[in-house]
Amino acid sequence: MREVITMWRHTKMVVLVALTAGVYAAILVPLKAIPLIPGVTEIRPANVIPVVFGLLFGPAAAWGAAFGNLIGDFFGTLGLGSIFGFVGNFFYGLVAYKLWGKMGPLSSHRPLDSRSGRSVLEYLLLAFLASAVCAAFIAWGLELFGLVPFGVVGPIILLNNFLAAAVLGPFLLWLLYPRAKRWDILWTEIMEPGEISRGAHPVLGALLMWAGGGGGLLVGIALSTGLNLGVGGLGVVASVFPCLLLFVLGCLLA
Repeated sequence: MREVITMWRHTKMVVLVALTAGVYAAILVPLKAIPLIPGVTEIRPANVIPVVFGLLFGPAAAWGAAFGNLIGDFFGTLGLGSIFGFVGNFFYGLVAYKLWGKMGPLSSHRPLDSRSGRSVLEYLLLAFLASAVCAAFIAWGLELFGLVPFGVVGPIILLNNFLAAAVLGPFLLWLLYPRAKRWDILWTEIMEPGEISRGAHPVLGALLMWAGGGGGLLVGIALSTGLNLGVGGLGVVASVFPCLLLFVLGCLLA
């Protein structure tokens, strides 16, 4: 994931961090008044931003999503959970750009604004994984601090994220991609090839990201909701942690 560090060398990428954070926060803040879990999360159509901007702006969107979510937390949900909200939203913005074109036969290898069935399917799969990863990290952190059970918050964040990204994302990507390309603000056109990590094992990395991110969420929900002997609390934390490490390892390999 070299590009999440080297991107800070480019003024355009720094501006795109600020742009992503500003747009994300601007849509988040007005809806803080409609909570799903008071003090934790709310109705969030803004969740389309990290996935779509992630495909356009790469690591700049990952950082922007993290900072934008933190800014939003200052308007009603700031707390210990904000630490994991930062991390979860960082990966929420990272997954799609990291895996686009790297999922073997499921990859379309077409421009981002393509309306082909395979392109839309690839987008939806990546939006789902990004949503699951974000949910897993945040739910794990809230369970760690004993704030909200994993089995309660995990599914809500997953659905909240995925519905916004799935319903609004394809149209927004189709609308924005040609303009971003014309304005030379696509991350792949700003950064040098040597500044972008080339995964040693992209397919293996993709598999590990799916196994760790999706598996971590499933394990956490199953244990937390009593589907497996009613394990809770630190048992959930200890069980999900290896899955999160597996996901991060996948990011390094993809």
